[in-house]
Amino acid sequence: MSRKRKPYPLLEGVEITDVAAEGNALGRVDYMVVFVPYGAPGDIVDIQVTKKRKSYAEGRIARIIKEGDVRIAPRCSHFGTCGGCRWQHLPYEVQLDCKQRQVSDALRRIAKVELPEISPIKGSANIWEYRNKMEYTFSNKKWLTNEQLASGEVFDDRDGAGFHISGAFDKVLDIDRCHLQDDFSNRLRKFIKAYGKQQGLSFYDLRQQSGLLRTLMVRMASTGEIMAVMCFGEDNPAAIKDVLDAVRAEFPEITSLMYVINLKVNDTITDQEILTHSGKDFIEEEMEGLRFRVGPKSFYQTNSRQAYELYKVAREFASLSGNELVYDLYTGTGTIANFVSRNARKVIGIEYVPEAIADAKINSAINGIENTDFYAGDMKDILTDEFISEHGRADVMIVDPPRAGMHEDVVNVIMRAEPELIVYVSCNPATQARDIALLDTKYKVTAIQPVDMFPHTHHVENVVKLELRH
Repeated sequence: MSRKRKPYPLLEGVEITDVAAEGNALGRVDYMVVFVPYGAPGDIVDIQVTKKRKSYAEGRIARIIKEGDVRIAPRCSHFGTCGGCRWQHLPYEVQLDCKQRQVSDALRRIAKVELPEISPIKGSANIWEYRNKMEYTFSNKKWLTNEQLASGEVFDDRDGAGFHISGAFDKVLDIDRCHLQDDFSNRLRKFIKAYGKQQGLSFYDLRQQSGLLRTLMVRMASTGEIMAVMCFGEDNPAAIKDVLDAVRAEFPEITSLMYVINLKVNDTITDQEILTHSGKDFIEEEMEGLRFRVGPKSFYQTNSRQAYELYKVAREFASLSGNELVYDLYTGTGTIANFVSRNARKVIGIEYVPEAIADAKINSAINGIENTDFYAGDMKDILTDEFISEHGRADVMIVDPPRAGMHEDVVNVIMRAEPELIVYVSCNPATQARDIALLDTKYKVTAIQPVDMFPHTHHVENVVKLELRH
């Protein structure tokens, strides 16, 4: 007979003293650290423990006894349930301070190398409606909030369109309005949802892997161009055409209306054929007079205006005179490569996604840039000693890897190539710090600049300049 698990305790009157990793806040009880989401420094709260270990516990705020002085009212009605913006209850200047400390803590605690003074974080000019890309999920099992469950109401209609609930892959929170992208995307999402209900179309069942309406991606460029990519979970040409025709009629401002039929288990569309219903198969961003073509599979920084600030930092750190050979690793659609090309002799970009490299080449062509070359493939397979021997030893390497950081094989190739200067752009200061520690035998950190791309979240970009030791 199994032993019953002892119920986790309710911790009463705990003071929240600081913010922590992953957007959590923390308090201390009897020398034990307790992590909770949605807390603000100075809050006095009761915490229901949900996980307990020897030195720490995790929980949720069961009751706020007293609000801390820094706590503010969140703008979004879904705050606390959605999970996308864990810091809406903190003033923006407090968010920036937290991110500055996050960068400092990661570099000092993980890298453990000699560091210069960290420059003050560059905040975002727009803290609302700043995202150029949003992805929504349609579901026939929308999430019911605690308030809805407590109401006793019977919810026969469970169709919804919104965001996945953290920790519940088959549940989707039905969103009224998200404040992180222009309200156009809310109107588009709600129109498709209403049209689907009106026409009796099936919403996707994430457990049964069936249903017509599956996901929607909306990309909005700073140029005013709009891309909508509708993903369908069933191959039903007539119904698909009806949905897309209705969207086109209602939203003529969409410049690129595309769709994909995804019959796979997962939602990723990078390996799927994306078809054009009407308009172009791309949108264009603009930066310093350069045009950047962005396709449905392309990576582009999700905060267009702040991306410009980020790339200016990278260009400044690269200290280009016009004579350098530059390698741009993890180049995406070649934004950084093309952005710095006018200041370099030649730029070589490498990226995993072939479609992004195709866009990078087009971006060079449409801007009349002739001193760039681009290569597609896994970084550790492309960037080898043989590749560098063939294409030349870089004077400067700009690296902008995914959250996992650089593969150790890539770090080793960079170390053997010995570029005079490395500019490391990162969306994860922890893995950046790990890689800096590996580079430390040959490279010294000489400048650090955090940049906030994602207000109201705990995410932060950081740019580090590393110079070859002589």
